[in-house]
Amino acid sequence: MRTRVPLVAALATTVLVTGCGAEVESEAKASGKVTVKRCGEPVEYTVPRRAVAYEGGSADKLFSLGLTDRVLGYVMPSANPPVSESPWAADYARVEMLSDDLLNKELVVEARSDFVVAGWNSGFKDERGITPEILDKLGIQSFMHTESCYNYPGFPEKATPFEALYTDLDRLGRIFRVEKKAAEVVAGLRQRVAAVEEAAPKDDPLPVFLYDSGTDQPFTAGNQVPPNDIIKSAGARNIFDGLDQRWTQVGWEAVAEGRPEVIIILDYGDQPAQEKIAFLKKSPHTKDLPAVRNDRFFVLDYNEGISGPRNIDGLEKFAHYLRDLES
Repeated sequence: MRTRVPLVAALATTVLVTGCGAEVESEAKASGKVTVKRCGEPVEYTVPRRAVAYEGGSADKLFSLGLTDRVLGYVMPSANPPVSESPWAADYARVEMLSDDLLNKELVVEARSDFVVAGWNSGFKDERGITPEILDKLGIQSFMHTESCYNYPGFPEKATPFEALYTDLDRLGRIFRVEKKAAEVVAGLRQRVAAVEEAAPKDDPLPVFLYDSGTDQPFTAGNQVPPNDIIKSAGARNIFDGLDQRWTQVGWEAVAEGRPEVIIILDYGDQPAQEKIAFLKKSPHTKDLPAVRNDRFFVLDYNEGISGPRNIDGLEKFAHYLRDLES
């Protein structure tokens, strides 16, 4: 079900996102501290040397800025697609896989990390005993995806998902003192988004439902996560774009009322896309939806759906899929 991308476009994408690596400034120039926001909280950072990234989105942001030499390793739960499929597979191979489980404080301390990148309520979570506040007390710096900050206690920050991605790259560039590289990467991503939006249909946007998981109640995307911007920039409409949420549960009745013409399936390891499609085709809640009757399913890779540079890959593929529907 995965949509093919023209070879020329794919090659252009690879050049834009991988680049030739950033030149981290000399020790003299990079010494001292810089104040950068962590969600809405101004935080002083020294240049990290042993960064730990949780999930593909965090690692991709660091690798896209050419910071592989400053990355100690990554934590990658088994639901994530193989890192060998990443545009930065060579970078993943150069650093250590620290765990295939969830992020935890003990792992970070044992690794002697000085910087951790994750999202709020995903990698960082009160219930698991690893939060920025806890790490601060241990002298370990941390950074959170802006996309996850809208309900961060005490220091919330809200931005549309693509703008949150650009913000993260800019802030990470400042923390690591590679501002020029960050500006180049962001400019490239913005150009790609603008090109898709320019070619997107302007009238009568197709209603789209993103199906993450769930049988009794579906788990879907509100307007605070990247798929909402992917759908919107491609010229379609998320039927749950009115929900001021990230990933959230809804009712099947609400899905039916939305009459989606296309269903995006979020694909990840422990819940393969084909199993989800098979469920939607037989479920009495969904088998008569226009998207199901017309077999209009688009498979979105997990790392194209969580905050990271691969969001723009997902956008380009989805826009191509919609154009094929029109032809």
